[in-house]
Amino acid sequence: MKTRIATAALGTLLFTAFANASEPPHWTYQGKTGTSHWAGLEADYAVCGTGQRQSPINIETRKVTGTTAQPIGVSYAPARAEVINNGHTVQVEPANGGTLTIDGVEYKLAQFHFHTPSEERIDGKSYPLVAHLVHKSAEGKLAVIAVLFRTGKSNAALRPVFASLPARAGDKHAMGGTINVGDLLPGSRDNYTFIGSLTTPPCSEDVRWVVMKTPVSVSSAQLAAFRKLYRMNARPVQAVNGREVLVGR
Repeated sequence: MKTRIATAALGTLLFTAFANASEPPHWTYQGKTGTSHWAGLEADYAVCGTGQRQSPINIETRKVTGTTAQPIGVSYAPARAEVINNGHTVQVEPANGGTLTIDGVEYKLAQFHFHTPSEERIDGKSYPLVAHLVHKSAEGKLAVIAVLFRTGKSNAALRPVFASLPARAGDKHAMGGTINVGDLLPGSRDNYTFIGSLTTPPCSEDVRWVVMKTPVSVSSAQLAAFRKLYRMNARPVQAVNGREVLVGR
């Protein structure tokens, strides 16, 4: 009997060790697992330190080189969504939320989430909040629209999301009503576009970025509700390394 118990206990320990080993390493924005250490946390995160097309970047408008060949196409519709606190941000996953088309390639909206302060900078200026609208093509390529927020009036499009933010990491719930992601975009579609990366581990590159030029409004109360959960969850700007930044429409 003692032998059986010992064997069972050893099996449990081995299973636990294997399960823990298979989990992705914990990362944060500050401290020993912060942004400057991401590349060393996991072999798959190495590009966070070695990549040459990392995001976010500071967009220097005087260095913007030209205009994209085709304007972006957006087609969003009201959709029900799930709101998730994933331990790094609040993420919203709409069901059949719409599409983004760039240079003839269609990307389906997968989710959007928030960073404070904004990860992207324009001529060195940051904003109190940014939303990243993440889209994926049939071939698995990613395209992200970044919408910058300035403090002002309450953002009507965000009200159903911010009305009840999941308080703890791992919490999630169905959002009340529907959301049309198109309502998050500014009236002007003018943007800056470039090739970059994910701004969180594993920092994968070859991501198409579209940063909207015109900021939209978020209220102080809405911003405070998010910052109650995440006071700072922004990666510092990365080297441009000669990348071309174009003006989009």
